[in-house]
Amino acid sequence: MSAKNTLLKASLSIAALLFVMIGFGQLKTGTIEGKVYEVNKKRPIVNASIRITGMGFKLTKNTLSDSIGNYSFTDLKPGSYEIKIQSPNHPIFRRSNIVVKGGETTIRDAKMEQLVVPDIIEVDDEIEEIQINYSDASKESYSRKVKRNYLSSPTMSNNSVGGNSGGYYNDQPVHNTESYNTIDENVFKIAQTSPLSTFSVDVDAASYSNVRRFILSGNKPDKGAVRVEEMINYFNYDYEDPKNNDPFSITTEVGECPWSENKLVHIGLQGKRIDKSDLPPSNLVFLLDVSGSMNNANKLPLLKKSFSLLVNELTDQDKVSIVVYAGAAGLVLEPTKGSDGTKILESLEKLRAGGSTAGGAGIELAYKTAQANFIKGGNNRVILATDGDFNIGMSSDASMEELIVKKRETGIFLTCLGFGTGNFKDSKMETLADKGNGNYAYIDNLLEAKKVLVSEMGATLLTIAKDVKIQVEFNPNVIESYRLVGYENRLLNNEDFNDDTKDAGEIGAGHSVTAMYEVVLKGEGDGKNKPDVDPLKYQTSDNKTEFGDEMLTVKFRYKAPDGDKSKLIERTLANKITADKSLSNNFNFAAAVAQYGMLLRDSEHKGNSTFDDVLNLAAKSKGKDKNGYRAEFLRIVDATKVVYGS
Repeated sequence: MSAKNTLLKASLSIAALLFVMIGFGQLKTGTIEGKVYEVNKKRPIVNASIRITGMGFKLTKNTLSDSIGNYSFTDLKPGSYEIKIQSPNHPIFRRSNIVVKGGETTIRDAKMEQLVVPDIIEVDDEIEEIQINYSDASKESYSRKVKRNYLSSPTMSNNSVGGNSGGYYNDQPVHNTESYNTIDENVFKIAQTSPLSTFSVDVDAASYSNVRRFILSGNKPDKGAVRVEEMINYFNYDYEDPKNNDPFSITTEVGECPWSENKLVHIGLQGKRIDKSDLPPSNLVFLLDVSGSMNNANKLPLLKKSFSLLVNELTDQDKVSIVVYAGAAGLVLEPTKGSDGTKILESLEKLRAGGSTAGGAGIELAYKTAQANFIKGGNNRVILATDGDFNIGMSSDASMEELIVKKRETGIFLTCLGFGTGNFKDSKMETLADKGNGNYAYIDNLLEAKKVLVSEMGATLLTIAKDVKIQVEFNPNVIESYRLVGYENRLLNNEDFNDDTKDAGEIGAGHSVTAMYEVVLKGEGDGKNKPDVDPLKYQTSDNKTEFGDEMLTVKFRYKAPDGDKSKLIERTLANKITADKSLSNNFNFAAAVAQYGMLLRDSEHKGNSTFDDVLNLAAKSKGKDKNGYRAEFLRIVDATKVVYGS
């Protein structure tokens, strides 16, 4: 071979190599990431809606900021992008010419000012305008007029947002209309005169994630939003699994109360855990609110992403139907096999928000659809996802409660998922779940959606026991007085415990339920926690010898999911106080969460507690914390100190 040919071949090889290298470099993608936070207080902005658009080429991606304000876009084609960020109570953040290079990460933080929020709205019907008065502690009061037309149209514009302190319809501010039930905190009762305490279990966890949303957005939660039992039961506890084919185990423990000089009784129930592969077939009806109030990044877009996570977990044995409601209700997806995820996801993706909110009509159609496709022995469930803002047809709490009570007789269970801010109706969602043989969660971000619909899928979707009640009988020779921590809206009459016609709570597969009583031992009270009641003339104390070593008896009554007759489990707790160093992580962590809830509610029973006390107790009892939920709790409490200035 001539030297000329050899040189030619070598040149061609080098050219080919260079071509491959250049081509490979062009195929590399880049990343944009950053943090969204308030410029003044430097606190993260959660669930901010973030969109990037390619400049000069067609590429658009959307995401939400996470629980600490971070966001990320990966696999981006090299080039220039525009970023647009929207968040409640903040002006729109927009930047152009953000350059992405192959194989590199571009950092773009968003520092956002907080808007002044309207205090008073006065409507002048004659001039069809609204007088909005603004005030801010650091500024003089001022006012301006805006057109009234946004009140007559319930449809929000594409760039409208809503927040804890108000929202925006067609780029105009509106009031916060979130609603919460009033909670009258439980008081101490005398064991001699009121030895029985009866309540329905509650495995809802909406309160905790909702409180987290308040705190991470820099706001104090409404006291009605703080349901202590839901905050405690947000977390899983390391209770012993049931034995001998029992569906439940009961764990009891008593130790020193962290917030007072009294004792604290800890009662834990553990439901039987069922592997996802062993779950029965599901007949699921997604009942989705697509009204105008859902047109917000943390509402319908987050809803669609959340349900997509669930769809990816379904199998060929499952069926999914989709019912939507706005001004009217409609079936947008006929029953479809869970294995046909593409078809289900396409139906979800096509949903758009607009119109009024006919919640009652949607519920009627959803239950009708579920009944038509009922699977005997399966999991038949309606999953309602909404901000709870029903305003057409049946909308009052009483009428909705009446409808749901009637529907629960069908054997179809209900899961309520709350979304959004500004007009969120927690009170209505809680009522629907409580009365509909259901459970209730609040989805404030995609990680919470994964927890509820993927990690805890069995607990959320498969009921293993219904009408679950607890009754505790206190030995008056050991206990002087007691107070149930939380469960204020779950209290039952003592006679309801044995009445199988009385509705109570439901427990899902793998659910744990925790209840706590603050108790004053006989002879140890200082009188502050003893109700002022005259001694009873005809009561006796002849049980000292026979039951002297018992502090209390726990009775637990439940029905099978398709049963009408209840079963009873009973346990006693010995009069033996566990030393502080021997108390379980379950006891201490649950006590820390309860203490945190009482501080948020400014409870009269909180004693001299501080958020630092909560942090110390929770930190030492964090345990294995496989999913990091307890570590997150520590961060939330730390953020709470900033919000409350303590």
